[in-house]
Amino acid sequence: MKDGIHPDYRPVVFHDLSSDFKVLTRSTASSGETTKWEDGNEYPVIKFDLSSASHAFYTGKDQQLNDKGGRIEQFRLRYGKQIEADEAKKAAEAAETPVAAEGGETADS
Repeated sequence: MKDGIHPDYRPVVFHDLSSDFKVLTRSTASSGETTKWEDGNEYPVIKFDLSSASHAFYTGKDQQLNDKGGRIEQFRLRYGKQIEADEAKKAAEAAETPVAAEGGETADS
């Protein structure tokens, strides 16, 4: 490895602002802010909005697809009423149109 071309790899605190979750790990990320960690030392802190402590996939919150059924069932529930209404409208229109006499007699004959 060449000297002087790689960034410093040092301990950094990552702080999730939405859930107040903090983790001390090593990173090359830099920050002008510092925070005091549980061991009494000060480390640079990187603030962000989303982590495994606040993301819905990891916490199980706001997962609605499983509660409503599958995608096909959701489609049928959403558009099934519309299809039934369209079929009823077509049936009503068919009932309103006059049917020609069966004997084949018309006004012209």
